Amino acid sequence: MKGLRGVIGRVTGWRRGWHERSKLQRIDLYTRVTLCSITWFFAVSWGLLPLGDALDEGPTAITLAGAFLAANVAQSVLSNRNVGPAFDDYRGTAPFPPGRLRLPVALQVVMTGLLVALAAVGGVRDEGLVLLVLDLPVAFGIPYVLLVPVRTFLLRSAVFAATVVGLLAAVGVPGGLLFGAFVSLVVVVLLVLVSARPSVWSLSVMWQAEEARDMQARLAVAEERLRFGRDMHDVLGRNLSVIALKSELAVELAQRGNPAAMDQMVEVQRIARASQQEVRDVVRGYREADLPTELMGAQGVLRAAGITCTVEGADGPAGIGAPAAVQAALGWVVRETATNVLRHGDPRHCWIRLARTRDAVVLEVENDGAGATRPLGGTDDGGGGSGLAGLRVRLGALGGSLTAGAVGNDDDLFRVTATVPLTAPRPAAGSRPAPPPGPSPAPSALPEER
Repeated sequence: MKGLRGVIGRVTGWRRGWHERSKLQRIDLYTRVTLCSITWFFAVSWGLLPLGDALDEGPTAITLAGAFLAANVAQSVLSNRNVGPAFDDYRGTAPFPPGRLRLPVALQVVMTGLLVALAAVGGVRDEGLVLLVLDLPVAFGIPYVLLVPVRTFLLRSAVFAATVVGLLAAVGVPGGLLFGAFVSLVVVVLLVLVSARPSVWSLSVMWQAEEARDMQARLAVAEERLRFGRDMHDVLGRNLSVIALKSELAVELAQRGNPAAMDQMVEVQRIARASQQEVRDVVRGYREADLPTELMGAQGVLRAAGITCTVEGADGPAGIGAPAAVQAALGWVVRETATNVLRHGDPRHCWIRLARTRDAVVLEVENDGAGATRPLGGTDDGGGGSGLAGLRVRLGALGGSLTAGAVGNDDDLFRVTATVPLTAPRPAAGSRPAPPPGPSPAPSALPEER
């Protein structure tokens, strides 16, 4: 029972690990596993079955066949271990250690010698010899084709093929089999080339595109920081200059005993308090929190990150005709959901839809690529993160609601729906708006990295 539970646990862990990977990580893993599987497919089929002929040819042939099989298995194991470093070398992320090729080269020489010896003692029949020749370069060739240019690989493969054919001719293999062996080597070399190289090249291009998308997002973050710095400089620079001048004037007036110094200090106090409020407004983004600006900002940011963003209904009565308080609340929803679409999952498309019913405005933000993650930190069952909680508080103050979760049974699609009544209650006089749902970006800019 414990063994069965252990197996179930491992299978569950593998399944969870698979779903936690992004689409590109899944393709990467699939490509690597496929290349490793090709090696074992050849070793078990074309590299093993022909060796059965040696059982009828005496102890020498059996010993040679067993040694060839052992060398083939060892070469396959080394090939699987070298696929990852060879792929990293091809992508340019890490150089392939030259010392890792020494043992595979030695095994390749040993396997070639054992194959020639088997042919010399009659330990393999006609068709079996062709099959062994087909298997001979596969394990070594799959990682090696990623380490050298195509021209170099083909030239060295031609030299290897000529060497094998020459050795087989030297031990008395007839001309028909020599031609078949040569054709087999040409076919398997081309098969290794077209199986490994294009697959890894395509995967490398996808990784480069992903890295470029991440770089675009980082540049957008840097641009937002510069914008924020300019706003802070505009607010504080002007006010601090006025405070400094008025403070100097107050000092001079006080030294002269002029009672106007008191008025100057009162003015300094007023400007300082106004500066505090302006700094809060800059930090929280209250001066720009309107729905049209947020929609344009979210669309620009998502497109800059390589995500197709479609906005529907923004130009109709749902977006323009809604009260200012409703538009401001929905603007926060757009900002927070756009932020989290970038932070979570592996999205390629995002849809933002605005619709107006008889007594409410409904905003839907839907994205694909959610996978095992949730764009707002959780589902709508109460397990959401600060983003969900902050948005619910903000919408709740206006009598609205927010739901978030997967679309139907499709874990790849995630939808956030915000509903705000048109007769939303206004905040009490003198009260401050609810705090924003966590540190969100200003319109047309990405969130600050954490």
